[in-house]
Amino acid sequence: MVRALALGLLGLATAAGASAALAPVGALNLIARLGGGYSLERDIAYGPLPRQRLDVYSPRRAPADAPVAVFFYGGSWESGEKAMYRFVGAALANRGIVTVIPDYRVYPDVRFPTFLEDAARAVASARRSVSPGAPVFLIGHSAGAHIAAMLALDPQWLDGVGLTPQHDVAGLVGLSGPYDFLPLHSATLKAIFGPGETLARTQPIEFVGPGAPPAFLATGRRDTVVDPGNTERLGERIRSAGGDVETRIYDRVSHQTMIGAFSFPLRPLAPVLADVAAFIRRDAPAAWERVRR
Repeated sequence: MVRALALGLLGLATAAGASAALAPVGALNLIARLGGGYSLERDIAYGPLPRQRLDVYSPRRAPADAPVAVFFYGGSWESGEKAMYRFVGAALANRGIVTVIPDYRVYPDVRFPTFLEDAARAVASARRSVSPGAPVFLIGHSAGAHIAAMLALDPQWLDGVGLTPQHDVAGLVGLSGPYDFLPLHSATLKAIFGPGETLARTQPIEFVGPGAPPAFLATGRRDTVVDPGNTERLGERIRSAGGDVETRIYDRVSHQTMIGAFSFPLRPLAPVLADVAAFIRRDAPAAWERVRR
């Protein structure tokens, strides 16, 4: 039954492209539940508010120093919830990576930079409580990639919770992220990010400098939601600053199927999961040595 469902979803995604999205998310999460191989602890508080909660996916046989990935989902800074991304947490946990998926406050309840402050608090919780001493990687898709990149590149957000990108972030994984998206054309985005004279401070590309964590940036050639040029420009800026960055453009992937490809039925679309896991395995030992000092 699981195989038939997987093949059906893969066929839908292949035929429909971007419209397949996470098609449907419930089925992808059902497959993740049936697959097992991990434990899940839900709704751990990292703050006092209802959306300041996180879920932790732990590999069943992981060593105490297994790398930790904090995954920030997308939703245009307006929507999303951690329960939708069980298939992401399960996929990474089944590759030996402790995975933290936090909720964070979104528009219209909050505006920039409040969601960054929530994200920084979630990272601090992961760094200090979930798996103390293990290397922490920041992963994000879409708006979540913007959040992850801002935390990794602009030190003020982690400084606010007693951390630093150089010491406490082992690496950045950005998937289909908006990193350089001015000018704003949407009235909603203008409301989220504020007046024009301060918009530069909302763009991750403006904060690239020496000493940034290693980065893996990927996008889909079929992405019509976030211009793939965002990934290319941020990658080039990091290279120009002497940073360690790998960029990938997957030919068969849209904005939605970029993250959908973490799930078993959609993995044939692109090796997103394998590439992310390889990046984390590559950098985890060196990062672990750094955080122990």
